Amino acid sequence: MNDIKCPHCGTAFQIDEAGFAAIVKQVRDSEFDKEIRRHADLLETEKRQAVELAVAQALAEAQDAAAEKAARVAELEARLEAERRERESQARVAQAELERALADAAAAKDARIAELEQRIAAQGSAFETEKQLAVEQARSAVERERDALAAQVALKEAEKSQCESALKEQLAIELKAKDDIIAYKDGEIERYKDMKARLSTKMVGESLEQHCETEFNKIRSTAFPHAYFEKDNDASEGSKGDFVFRECDGEGNEIVSIMFEMKNESDESTHRHRNEDFFKKLDADRVKKGCEYAVLVTLLEPESELYNQGIVDVSYRYEKMYVVRPQFFLPIISILRNAALNSMTYKAELAAVRNQNIDITRFEEQMESFKTGFARNYDLASRRFQTAIDEIDKTITHLQKTKDALLSSENNLRLANNKAQDLTIKRLTRNNPTMKAAFEELAKENDES
Repeated sequence: MNDIKCPHCGTAFQIDEAGFAAIVKQVRDSEFDKEIRRHADLLETEKRQAVELAVAQALAEAQDAAAEKAARVAELEARLEAERRERESQARVAQAELERALADAAAAKDARIAELEQRIAAQGSAFETEKQLAVEQARSAVERERDALAAQVALKEAEKSQCESALKEQLAIELKAKDDIIAYKDGEIERYKDMKARLSTKMVGESLEQHCETEFNKIRSTAFPHAYFEKDNDASEGSKGDFVFRECDGEGNEIVSIMFEMKNESDESTHRHRNEDFFKKLDADRVKKGCEYAVLVTLLEPESELYNQGIVDVSYRYEKMYVVRPQFFLPIISILRNAALNSMTYKAELAAVRNQNIDITRFEEQMESFKTGFARNYDLASRRFQTAIDEIDKTITHLQKTKDALLSSENNLRLANNKAQDLTIKRLTRNNPTMKAAFEELAKENDES
């Protein structure tokens, strides 16, 4: 129950919560509706006044602009008329000057034409005289040149006859020499064919091997005193090459090693082989015998421009493999040996540098390991630190929302308290006849007592 005191008579009476709530709702709704209507009327009035003021200002500005434009149009029309009159006057003056200039030009033109006609007539007579003189001089020059050319032609004819005689004699000598050479080559070809016919296929191949071995033995003692160059007779692994070349330094370190294969065939062979038919076997023999290089000495494909150039590098097919003609057998050994000697120097220097830098390499590896571990630990710590910061940010956001909610609740409580403070019996009974009559009756009873 709530105790309510009458503001007029001071009499206190009680009312239950339902009645009190109904009174509060009625008072609040009535006051709120009245306040809304008052604000709506005020806004409508302000809106109407603002519209009337804007219309008046726009009308005044339009009138001012119209007056200003009318004055500007009048001014421009006056200026246009003045300019038109001035241009007409200038046009008349220019027309008079043009006519006068045309008359002067016509007079000057007639005088110039007369002068030119006189000069042309004078030059015509002089030109005829000069033309006749020039014709006489040209005729004399042409006759002298004709006589000189006739003399030169006679001289050239004599020289031509002498040259033809000399050339015929030289050609006869050269033809005789050519016939002799052809006869000699034909004899050599016949002799070579006869020798080929008497050789078997095995003998053809062995003749190339013997040639290479003989050529090497000629310079072995001077160029390769410590080298090994012998037939490959080891067929324990299924195949063998023709020759093996090895050379070592004074300490027993191998400088270079080469597996050689020699290939030749008879001209009458029905099945013609190609050089590349032997690449695979030669590479396999090189690997089995532990040689660094492989060289095919060949007389096959005699018409091939590729192999006839001398030394052909086929390492694009098989590693460190070359194809040479027999005349390049010794040069390829020298080239590979010299290259190996240079590489031996570089290898020794590289080994020395590698030994000197081994400690630096280990230090760098340890440093890289430390940097990797430190970076991993830093990354883990950084990620955990960032996670903690994110959680703190979430907590701050949650607390801020709670703070805003509390401030909003406090504001609502303040407004409710203000409304409760403003609540009186007079406001409660306004527009409520029943309550008003009850309070008046209660007041009368208090007065009578």
